[in-house]
Amino acid sequence: MFQPVSLFIGLRYSRSSKGNAFISFISFFSIAGIAIGLMALFTVSSVMNGFENNLKTNMLGLIPHIEVEGDSHSKEAMATLKTQLTNSQDVKQVNLYRHGEAILQTNKDLHGVLLQGLYDDGNSLYQIKDKIVVGDWSLVMDKQYHIAISRYLSRKLGISIGDKVRVIMPNASAYTPLGRVPSQRLFTVAALYETQSEIDTSLAFTSGYSLQRVLKIASSAAPNLSVSLYEPFAVEDVLQSHSQMLAGFKYSDWRDTQGTLFAAVAMEKRIMSMLLGLIVLVAVFNIVSALTMMVSEKQSEVAILQTLGLTPKQVQHVFMIQGLYNGFIGTSIGALLGVLLSSNINELLNMLGINLLAGVSLPVKFDVMSLSLIAAGSIAMSFLATLYPARKAAKVNPAEVLRYE
Repeated sequence: MFQPVSLFIGLRYSRSSKGNAFISFISFFSIAGIAIGLMALFTVSSVMNGFENNLKTNMLGLIPHIEVEGDSHSKEAMATLKTQLTNSQDVKQVNLYRHGEAILQTNKDLHGVLLQGLYDDGNSLYQIKDKIVVGDWSLVMDKQYHIAISRYLSRKLGISIGDKVRVIMPNASAYTPLGRVPSQRLFTVAALYETQSEIDTSLAFTSGYSLQRVLKIASSAAPNLSVSLYEPFAVEDVLQSHSQMLAGFKYSDWRDTQGTLFAAVAMEKRIMSMLLGLIVLVAVFNIVSALTMMVSEKQSEVAILQTLGLTPKQVQHVFMIQGLYNGFIGTSIGALLGVLLSSNINELLNMLGINLLAGVSLPVKFDVMSLSLIAAGSIAMSFLATLYPARKAAKVNPAEVLRYE
């Protein structure tokens, strides 16, 4: 089968087991360094993507992606806006919604939460029903003054299914003979949920009608709209494309409450990738060193090849192919090891007796696009590392090298 002469010679040099032992060691070290760096990058990227996906599912699935306030608007105006948003291709679902800051009080302790009131359970955007671990969610929606809290809060407050908890609303108050006091009501715990995220410490659920009564809001008042998007991270683009539709309405999005956390996760992922990328960069510099020494050692061979008709450009291609060969082998091995390690990281940690998250498995998510970009970046750096040694080889003067041969 026909093979370009530059490719043939470059591959022969790369696969040759003879030659300077130190150069062979440097070449092996560069391949190993790239493989280790890619393995670490693949593993960290997959685990961080898993963490981000878990946060996106567990946290953003339980809060509105966009909340449109119904204050100062009629029910008819909110109903019209709901219909318009529902017909948008970016919007997954729109629901009637209320919320209020509340204090949950028991004989043991008290704790502040954001109490969410849901109306249309049958088509609710919330994934809370999938997170219920104990109790009956239907009681929360069908009966007045029933509440769903997290398992964390049930332990903290010392209550369980069927127990009473006092819900105090600081922003709603009533006049009594003792003066103005916050609105409050005893709720029955009907369900416990668990997301294994920060949201367990600050969120509780009830029906919209029960919350409306505790907040002392008139039945004629329009509720808020909770908008769920297919892609929560595209909320900025959605708001810009729907700016005319939302004109005159007051709204907020999930970044106001959870944006800092997701920004911190994204920053941590970038910093970790940058630091681990330095491993690959060091290995790439080893390619430069190995090829430079290879050029010095094989000057006579290069001169002979040039006298046989090999052009300077072909000589340059020979050493570029040799460097790319090392980069490609290292990238392939690193990518394979990275996928295997990421897929079995929890089993490996259990074998080593390492317990990072108190029995919780590390989440892993493979993003083919980002992993492909990492591998392509490794090969690109390997290519750039070959340019200087290859140009040096192309400048070899056969007459001077072979003068004393």
